[in-house]
Amino acid sequence: MKYTKAFITPFLFLFFFSLSATAQLSVKVVDPGNIPLDDKVKIGKLENGLTYYIRKNTEPSKRAELYLVIKAGSLQETDDQKGLAHFTEHMAFNGTKSFPENDLIDYLQKAGVRFGADLNAYTSFDQTVYQLPLPTDNPELLETGFKILSEWAGHVSFDPKEIDKERGVIVEEERQRGKNVSERISNQLLPVLLANSRHIDRLPIGKVEVIKNFKHSSLTQYYRDWYRPDIQAVIAVGDFDEAKVESLIRKNFSTLSSPVNAPEVSSYTIPANQTPLAKIVTDPEFPYTVASVIYKHPATVTRTVTDFRNAIIRSAASNMIAIRMNDLVKSGKAPFLNASAGFGPYQGGMGDLNAFTLQVVAKSPEQLKTSIRGLMDEVIRMQRFGFTQSELDRVKLSFLNAVEKSYVERDKTSSKAYVNQYLQHYLKGETIIDMNYSYEFYKTYLEEIKLEEVNKVASGFVTPNNQIVLVQASEKNKDVLPTEAELLGWVNDQHTEVSAYVDDAVNEPLLQDKLTGGKTVKSKSVKGVSATELRLSNGVKVILKPTDFKNDEILFSAHSPGGYSLADEGDVHSSMMAGNIIASAGIGKFTSTQISKLLAGKSLAVSPFINTYAEGIQGYASPQDLETALQLTYLYFTEPRKDTTSFNRLLENVRVMTEGKAANPMAVFQDTINAVMKGRSKWASSPSLQELEQVSLQKAHDFYKSRFADASDFTFLFVGNFDIKTIKPLLEQYLGSLPSTYSKENFRDVGIKPLSGNVNKTVYRGLEDKALVVLSLHGDYKYSEKNNLNLKVLESVLETRLLERLREKESGVYSPSVSLSYVKNPSSHYSLAVSFSCAIDRVDELVKATEDEINKVRSGGPTQEELDKFIAQEKSQNEVRLRTNGFWLQYLQGAFAKETDPDYINSYEKKLDNLKLKKTKKAAKKFLSAENHIKLTLLPEKVTTKK
Repeated sequence: MKYTKAFITPFLFLFFFSLSATAQLSVKVVDPGNIPLDDKVKIGKLENGLTYYIRKNTEPSKRAELYLVIKAGSLQETDDQKGLAHFTEHMAFNGTKSFPENDLIDYLQKAGVRFGADLNAYTSFDQTVYQLPLPTDNPELLETGFKILSEWAGHVSFDPKEIDKERGVIVEEERQRGKNVSERISNQLLPVLLANSRHIDRLPIGKVEVIKNFKHSSLTQYYRDWYRPDIQAVIAVGDFDEAKVESLIRKNFSTLSSPVNAPEVSSYTIPANQTPLAKIVTDPEFPYTVASVIYKHPATVTRTVTDFRNAIIRSAASNMIAIRMNDLVKSGKAPFLNASAGFGPYQGGMGDLNAFTLQVVAKSPEQLKTSIRGLMDEVIRMQRFGFTQSELDRVKLSFLNAVEKSYVERDKTSSKAYVNQYLQHYLKGETIIDMNYSYEFYKTYLEEIKLEEVNKVASGFVTPNNQIVLVQASEKNKDVLPTEAELLGWVNDQHTEVSAYVDDAVNEPLLQDKLTGGKTVKSKSVKGVSATELRLSNGVKVILKPTDFKNDEILFSAHSPGGYSLADEGDVHSSMMAGNIIASAGIGKFTSTQISKLLAGKSLAVSPFINTYAEGIQGYASPQDLETALQLTYLYFTEPRKDTTSFNRLLENVRVMTEGKAANPMAVFQDTINAVMKGRSKWASSPSLQELEQVSLQKAHDFYKSRFADASDFTFLFVGNFDIKTIKPLLEQYLGSLPSTYSKENFRDVGIKPLSGNVNKTVYRGLEDKALVVLSLHGDYKYSEKNNLNLKVLESVLETRLLERLREKESGVYSPSVSLSYVKNPSSHYSLAVSFSCAIDRVDELVKATEDEINKVRSGGPTQEELDKFIAQEKSQNEVRLRTNGFWLQYLQGAFAKETDPDYINSYEKKLDNLKLKKTKKAAKKFLSAENHIKLTLLPEKVTTKK
């Protein structure tokens, strides 16, 4: 359950690719006819005005996504209701006509639905949306699902006791999501971003004083006014009988009615500003210097052929300016640390607006002017000279590749993807485009889009009105910041001399010579998982698992034991950064920018890594691009690029981040957590500013080469849509050509482990009435699937107990979290960590309550009902993940790296069924009685002065 926050974030390095994002910019008009609605979705309306969308879809199988949508949110609140749209959403989970108090959550958990992760809702300015994913192989559960939606829509009980208990929960939600530098910066920026609009006074979280003190009647009045069928929709997509679902909707929703004289749903926008608006904001905890330039544009919806074509043109222009910014940063010639640019929805879609948004991060506060001028130079270059034909050709290739991929995967489209389309149709009026139509549209119109019209649209991104310029910076740098007038002058100075863009593209093959390759010397099946193991003549092991989960996806990885655990202590930070240094440098004779351009229109990614105990490769490719991915893999082994420019850029980014950490309470606290949970080993610590000075490109490059010099101990895994006979020659050619020395080596234990004994540390950082608490218990244990499963039971039980105790009973926490970690190598140990945020004056009380619940589980163990809930939820999740390539890649990689039995997964559900309460109680006593206890607390600095 959540509300939508609204503010411009410090970092918006986004790659805008929104084909539905449209604006009123003039482009060439083609056939203006309306786009036909996808006929595979049934759209209907009940006599009471409720709209429904029904579509049968079998991905994932035996599952359905059920949504209830209300076309009202915080904008519809009265002055005494600020925050009650969001509060109403919370109350839907605290009791309905047939499910009093928490019976609804309890019922769904028993059916395998997880609260928060599956069952959820959100409230925004103009909408409230409830989501209920359900299995469909239980007809009774599916029927009850529609009953639940209908009771949310019209029969929430609003028990007075539950209302008053929920006040504290929402106050804590505001504390957890806010009470930080982002919220303080946001509060300063919103009066400019939302100037002269209703939005500024109707943020979805509302006002704390209203939440604490509103009359019950104000809440129920909001519900009566706005939860009514004429502004509600039900969306049902999944593996079900459509006629049956339609009958369930009619049965459950036809009796709902709207009140007499129901208020109209007014439309609110954010007004235009004829003169530029500027705002400079500072905060003691803001670590960077960031400038944003925004040009607001009125939004339209995509309904016609012209709309669709224009959206593609805008997306092309948006992509090209974003790529230019990214390439400039990677070139090492940028006068700023980082930058982004793109055209898309304004502030997440507020006020029926789009925006062209530019953002730049300065290398230092003193270089803000240079950074802004460098950013605007690229905009001026775009306006004066436009883009080049080669840039547009590459973007067209990328667009065509994306739509072809979607087309190939059309029978594997997830139900949730369809739900998102129907949400936009109901809320915004966006058309629902059939994938076949979209594919044919691109094939018809993409090629004939001309550079001149794209350049015209791009030039129109920048307008003389509707401009907003913002700066966010540290309070300590306030004296070197410009005035607002100076800032606008920097942005709008058009007298800069710029030259036309030069496209640094290459047209050469990745590999100049054909590789001789190797041979498969051994082949065998991998028991129980429908996989094949190959051994190549150079010692490389390859695991192949063909699947039909996706039509256009192959995931792969490779790993070898070692990692930077094998680095010398004096070179540990150079070695630790080696993987990122090489990954950002390009490959062979090509820079990273040239590689990006060479790969335009292809669907693949390959990246090397070196972590603590292993090194390897990770990537993905469509079947037709797998050979290119293997070529890159070969080059990452044999021709890692040593690039001074990318190294200096990476080091500069790390340096600025490291300098900014001291001002960020969470960063300081995270360092404390890492030091306690990983120990004081140098191999576990981030480099200090002094240690960064010692990081050497040569040492990093040499260490990387040493880790990839011998492929004989690497295990490669491929999961996805491929035929073993077809893929085998490619593997022999490229992986079989990798160098091998047959030297046997392993990782070493470098002492990364939680501190033993009782550890109690408090960090004093921050300005707000907000505490963060981490409680952990850990210990050595015998790594086994049996023990790990029992630990997962305890994680689930503790999270449920703490949610009930800290949130529902104490009203002191919004969402307590329990996280389980267990490792096998280099030594087996586990940890169970509880974390939550709360008011500073309730820390001791809530820590005591948490320890009380842990003690109860330790002494009494889980109940049978809790164990049954865990089994149901785990089975439900297992059914879904077994149909994903990502799960199988991760699972098989873990099995082969840890040398466990891959066949275990086939008996997993049986293992779940065989879980016995007596044994889980025994496990609770064992694992929750660990001798090692950790308590870490983050408190604001003002608390220090009280002590």
